[in-house]
Amino acid sequence: MGLLIYGPAAAEIEMDDRLLAHLRIVILSKMRNHEAFSLSWSVDASQGSGRETLWVHPAIPLRFRFYGSRPPAINRAWIDLMVAAAHRGDLRIMAEPVPGDGDSRAGYAESPIVSR
Repeated sequence: MGLLIYGPAAAEIEMDDRLLAHLRIVILSKMRNHEAFSLSWSVDASQGSGRETLWVHPAIPLRFRFYGSRPPAINRAWIDLMVAAAHRGDLRIMAEPVPGDGDSRAGYAESPIVSR
């Protein structure tokens, strides 16, 4: 599990290192272009369920902390889905599409996140 540490209060959002690695690519590419957008996810049932959204802006402090020692392999299809959502203004955390699945809906089921 890794952490997305966001904002001046350093709010910690815990998520799988693999998901965090893919989000990092998408978020940093948007920030490089000075683009703001929202980041949304489902809250895990153990945390009361629901949804949560952050406003991601280049001026707001952001840090990625990985607990694994090796970076994961990158799934380009997952990156493409996330980039398309971010370009629409709301990057949603979604399940990783299965390579070769061919289902156009792949990747749209959301993965719950546990916030601290």
